[in-house]
Amino acid sequence: MDLQAAAQHFNPDDIRVGQLAGCLELLYAGTTTVIDHAHGDFSNETMDAALDATLESGIRSFSAPAIHELGNGYSIEDQRYKLLSLVDDPRLDNGTVTLGLAYDRFYMAPQTEVDSFWNIVRSYNLSLVTSHFLGGPWSSNPQQLHEFGILNTSTPVILSHASFIDAIGVELLLQTNQYISTTPESELHYGHMHPHSWQIQDQASLGVDTHFTFSTDMIGQARLWLQTLRGIEYRQALDDLVIPRNNPMSVEQAFLLITRNGALALRRPDIDMIKEGAKADLIVFDTDAPNMLGWDDPIAAIILHSNVGDIRDVMVDGKFVKRDGRLTFENYANLRRDFLASAERIQGIWNERQWESLQGLYEGVTPYGDADQIDVQRGPGTRY
Repeated sequence: MDLQAAAQHFNPDDIRVGQLAGCLELLYAGTTTVIDHAHGDFSNETMDAALDATLESGIRSFSAPAIHELGNGYSIEDQRYKLLSLVDDPRLDNGTVTLGLAYDRFYMAPQTEVDSFWNIVRSYNLSLVTSHFLGGPWSSNPQQLHEFGILNTSTPVILSHASFIDAIGVELLLQTNQYISTTPESELHYGHMHPHSWQIQDQASLGVDTHFTFSTDMIGQARLWLQTLRGIEYRQALDDLVIPRNNPMSVEQAFLLITRNGALALRRPDIDMIKEGAKADLIVFDTDAPNMLGWDDPIAAIILHSNVGDIRDVMVDGKFVKRDGRLTFENYANLRRDFLASAERIQGIWNERQWESLQGLYEGVTPYGDADQIDVQRGPGTRY
């Protein structure tokens, strides 16, 4: 997302309906818990709108306001004050929404700023810190976080993507028990790819990145990632001129990446199991559809054959948010009307905008270039 353009054109009502629709999409698709790297906090008002929508939806959320440079006058210091005001916000006393921090400025901000936000995390026991990290041509590495004293703590630090993580970064995450969040559809879509992140799957969970670009169907993400990793391992065997005779990754492994591993990344085992005292977050699948008939392995049926339509019931914190295939949210008709109006307005602005071509160097280091385009129709051109 172009944060500068979004900050200019998205008002609090746009943020509210977009956030609420996104949360409901997650719930409809069977996702009960989300880490929200909340990029939509362009002002105090938009932050409040996003948080209100999250609470209204009924989802379990680790809401992490993002600290970022904006051109609209909402300064880093303004964002710090807003974060502090949320520490004692009574809206966060319901138990399903807790406060975290999304901070991508470790690699560029002055030490005093980094220390200021890290002191807030520790002093007020924020639930987590999440940060984008790619490595490789995108620069940055976990070593810098470790030098700040941030990784080796009791606070979960979750790194999104980690596509080009190196051996030192892998060892640091293993030693400090911190996790990455791989978002397969996003990384393939944006060209971040997976050169190294697949080698640290025991410290990984899966995510969807942004719901305005991708499906929030976590089972679909797990299926895509399962077959991607199988393809990587099969290719390595074939490159060695042998025909693989084993399956390099099981459906159970893919299932763990969207269930238990997410809870481990949060250091919250109470939200990934069914037992007395655990959080009552449950999903019930309908097995009557043709794609779900005849299974003898329920995990294989879910990962390889199910779709969102097979998710009949969803419960969060003991309350049904989806029942008999339908959301229990009472004001969906009004939300649908408001969302469509907001989308039409924003899309009109986006369609009229002249988008600049990327030239020169990314972050002053890596040059931009062109990927070959694929055409599935005969004839000249690529039909783009």
